[in-house]
Amino acid sequence: MKRLTMSLDDDLAEAFEDTVRQHGYENRSEAFRDLLRNALGQARSQDHPQGPCIATLSYVYNHHERQLSLRLTDMHHEHHELTISTTHAHLDHDNCIEVVILKGPVAKVKAFAQAVMAQAGVSHGALHLVPMDTQHSH
Repeated sequence: MKRLTMSLDDDLAEAFEDTVRQHGYENRSEAFRDLLRNALGQARSQDHPQGPCIATLSYVYNHHERQLSLRLTDMHHEHHELTISTTHAHLDHDNCIEVVILKGPVAKVKAFAQAVMAQAGVSHGALHLVPMDTQHSH
């Protein structure tokens, strides 16, 4: 493990200390490692859109929307190589939530997620994408 030393202006250092406390990190090193991993992962996914990733896609939709449930199921079947698992829950009389685990090339996962979230009747959606480091994968 390497030790790094860095200088930060007072405002940035204070903001970082606040983040460390708010997120419950045991120390600055853990917080900095998480921030750095996130930034490097974002850069990797932009620089290598064909690189591998895992992701969770969550979305809320109105199950009364005409044919929406069928369209969503068809989309998952058409992209079975990306969809690992789907969890479905009923929120109330009208709304359902689905959480999908996806795995595949960054660009394909993003395109699929965007297509799902763009469906009429899908009211909220979010994609949490984690680029996979192919150099350190086991």
